[in-house]
Amino acid sequence: MTTLRKTIIAAAVGSLLVGGGLSAYGAETGSASRSEHPEILELAVENDQYAAPDLPPTGTSVGDLYVYSGWLLKDGRRVGQGGGSCQVIQVDGAKITTQCLLTARLERGSLTVQSLWVTGESPLDMAITGGTGAYRDAQGTVRVWDIATPNERMRAEITHPVTR
Repeated sequence: MTTLRKTIIAAAVGSLLVGGGLSAYGAETGSASRSEHPEILELAVENDQYAAPDLPPTGTSVGDLYVYSGWLLKDGRRVGQGGGSCQVIQVDGAKITTQCLLTARLERGSLTVQSLWVTGESPLDMAITGGTGAYRDAQGTVRVWDIATPNERMRAEITHPVTR
């Protein structure tokens, strides 16, 4: 597996998996409305499975796909699972841009995120685009640091619109 592909997969898995533990570790408690204090979670990633179909021409090119799965860790314990894919959408020399779509399976529903990512950029910010169950109205961002290293970490800030 090339270093570039490892970097892309680690970024995408890390970004996705941050949502995996939210059902168990959301910071929102008390009687305040859900929109006043976002759920905050900082987690680590354990990459699991990875595939990188290389469409012609050989080497990194538009349309290549990186598919992955992994585990979300809180204090060394697995608290969620997720996966997704990143597709190369532009190649400009060493600057590779991918469109990443990710889903985390959570205890109380699923969470989806997406972003464009240029290889080597850190941190990576991803938009929370929605979810199901307790996260059906989720909004916010996921930020990932130290992509493709043993110290990869992320922070999710999830908000929910106030319903009256």
